Amino acid sequence: MISITGTLVWYYYICTREVWFMGRYIEPYQENIYIELGRLISEESYKREDKEIRLENIVIDISRMKDGNLIIGEVKKSSKFEKSAKMQLCYYLYILKQNCILAKGELLFPKEKKKIYIELTDDIERELELVTEKIKEIITMEKPPQLKRIPFCSKCAYMEMCWV
Repeated sequence: MISITGTLVWYYYICTREVWFMGRYIEPYQENIYIELGRLISEESYKREDKEIRLENIVIDISRMKDGNLIIGEVKKSSKFEKSAKMQLCYYLYILKQNCILAKGELLFPKEKKKIYIELTDDIERELELVTEKIKEIITMEKPPQLKRIPFCSKCAYMEMCWV
């Protein structure tokens, strides 16, 4: 059975080859400076918040209660890939909703001092249902999707698997 994660949803909007690698548990280069920077920002930001809540196959960066509402947050180093970050957070809201937990979301970009409020809508739910099916199709492909150079490639921890 294929387990869809928020990270797979995030990568779907960036690079389908990465979806294929990750979905097959092919580990990226862990010493990649951008992976290390992401870890550091996640660990050092929002220290007063509850961190890393796990439910099924998702890991929520932070959570808190505000005005009687559960707020979950996804911490990113940059808003450059805002759409993919939004869909990752919406996927977490979707999984929570399927488990009868209603929540709202916040995309957090500490280096930019930026916060974006997110709510799950019916349209986004439908998009996520389509995306999760497409992710399953990608992972079950015999070979990874065709190479396509994109700006993200220069920072990608899988770069050597594609371009060397």
